[in-house]
Amino acid sequence: MRLAELSGRSGVSTAMIKYYLRQGMLAPGRKVGATTAEYDESHLRRLRLVRALIEVGRLPVATAKEVIGYVDDESLDRTIRLGAALWALPHGPDPDDGDASVAAARTEVDRLFELLGWATARELGDLSPDHRALIVAVATLNRLGYPWDAELMAPYARLMHQAAARDLDFVESHPSEEEKVETAVAATILFEPVLRALHRLAQQEESARRYGL
Repeated sequence: MRLAELSGRSGVSTAMIKYYLRQGMLAPGRKVGATTAEYDESHLRRLRLVRALIEVGRLPVATAKEVIGYVDDESLDRTIRLGAALWALPHGPDPDDGDASVAAARTEVDRLFELLGWATARELGDLSPDHRALIVAVATLNRLGYPWDAELMAPYARLMHQAAARDLDFVESHPSEEEKVETAVAATILFEPVLRALHRLAQQEESARRYGL
């Protein structure tokens, strides 16, 4: 397809497509003339990922470019490519290790991983921004008088593990390695609002079943 068709199908203006090409976020098209190029479905898929990062994830272009750099790094295996891309996404503040609530939260998170047998989570520890985010969240709950220990978190973690398995089943349905990594990153951004809304709707439904409208 030519640039105009790529723009129409992706919803990205030709000017922005040219900008993404200059930034290296989109691979060059196949030259078919001095000033024209042909683009294919991989370009369309990449533009959808860029839109997910910038429009839904609200990432600055520089951060989106960093994420895409990890997606494209074929020297890394899939787990590392995906992990590096996801770690480049914005996260909250780091835990303050001088805070007693943080120390207590860290103990419970460590117990949680032990209880679940999540060896990778234990091994990565604070290298993972999501590990740090969980500690901050649990510490905040503790400070506000809503203590969450490993036993309380475990059933939720197991449900999230099931959701993660579904995510990766969906990723595995795509044929190429590039598509798998791109889909995993895009799904992280696009699925989270869906999962959050479903959680709240499920709470409403269960409340109505238990207590009536």
